[in-house]
Amino acid sequence: MTRTILLADDHRIVRQGLRALLKVEPEFLVVGEAANGLETVRLMEQLLPDVLVLDLMMPGLDGFKVIRQVTRKHPRTRIVVLSMHANEAYVQEALQAGAYAYVLKESSADELVQAIRTVTSGSRFLSPPLSEQVLKAYSERARSAPLDPYETLTAREREVLQLTVAGRTGAEISKHLFISRRTVESHRTNMMRKLGLRNLKELISYSVRRDQLFAQQQAEHREG
Repeated sequence: MTRTILLADDHRIVRQGLRALLKVEPEFLVVGEAANGLETVRLMEQLLPDVLVLDLMMPGLDGFKVIRQVTRKHPRTRIVVLSMHANEAYVQEALQAGAYAYVLKESSADELVQAIRTVTSGSRFLSPPLSEQVLKAYSERARSAPLDPYETLTAREREVLQLTVAGRTGAEISKHLFISRRTVESHRTNMMRKLGLRNLKELISYSVRRDQLFAQQQAEHREG
């Protein structure tokens, strides 16, 4: 049985690579490509694919909002998130929004193929080193621990933060996300207020430390 697939990623070379990868699988048919969140939603209406392979950091409309809209309007479409972010908070939010699978971009091609096959059979799929046990532990910690200020950041603020840490300028972030430079600065100001930070340097340092701590926790979990 043929499974139709829509690819959504703002990098053309990534979409081309995914199309070439999935083309060799006889049961998969890529029916469209989207370069931003709004285009993804529009093509969903037109194509009604069985599977949406989605990057979270999409310009125009962030991936989390796309997941919620698609889940609400097209519940039969299975969403496979393909992301560079292994942060458990991202995984948790994506699954709660309605995604069926979360695949890391560092994964092998076989894992993505397996993820698509798994979700079309009605089950969920998480890339190693992610696991249901890890996410369950994360949820339990989140309920029992004091609110992490990071959790108060919106999906758009997290996008701006990730791009800032990646070295993007305000102008580059503005162009990438289809928002004004003033909006970029507003998001940065709001983040610093929420996190109790004083300047951009502290904001970047905070994010780097957080990612390092998460990487350390993942390593300890694998060793344990």
